[in-house]
Amino acid sequence: MPALQLVIDSLPVLLQGTLLTIKFALWSMLFGLVLGSVVALMGISHSRALKAVARTYVSIMRGTPLLVQIFVVYYGLPGVGIALEPTPAGVLTLSLNVGAYLSESMRGAILGVARGQWLAAYSLGLTPAQALRYVVGPQALRLAVPSLSNSLISLIKDTSLVSVITVTELLRTAQEVIAATYQPLPLYLAVAAIYWVLSTGLSGLQHMLERRLSLPGRH
Repeated sequence: MPALQLVIDSLPVLLQGTLLTIKFALWSMLFGLVLGSVVALMGISHSRALKAVARTYVSIMRGTPLLVQIFVVYYGLPGVGIALEPTPAGVLTLSLNVGAYLSESMRGAILGVARGQWLAAYSLGLTPAQALRYVVGPQALRLAVPSLSNSLISLIKDTSLVSVITVTELLRTAQEVIAATYQPLPLYLAVAAIYWVLSTGLSGLQHMLERRLSLPGRH
């Protein structure tokens, strides 16, 4: 079968895998953002214990390969009585991994907001939690947009690693087609093209969002 025809015939199946890849990335980003925000607040708290926990978590997740983390969660946890299906295991691992990077992005963004913003909020009678929610948080989120967007783009590509635990995302779907057709090159090139389109599209959305959120005079 000609390579182009093979890719065209396989496109519906590859698109199904692409949808699962996008869902994986979005769910992992959502959970990772929640986790990262909590860890970021722990990192800037006045509690040494909370800071130590946050630093340890970030150090472990950033200092070990994502593939090893996937193996630990999927193959290792059953040894202590925690057995997860491939999809939950994949989402959990990706969330834990990206959460560490997002926590550093959020922590840096919060610290990047001028101290005067905190003082202005306190002068209005806001509590520290209210100041963070209504004054500092929105400004920090604006500062963190480029980093958060880059994390999502990286996450789209990192989802390919969950294929090792039989999750039928884009790469795994292509591998199943290859096993039946014995033509790896055109299909792997098609997969690479799909990842490129996704990453390029997200980069374009990132630039649009940055322009909309940029401060007056900084366009």
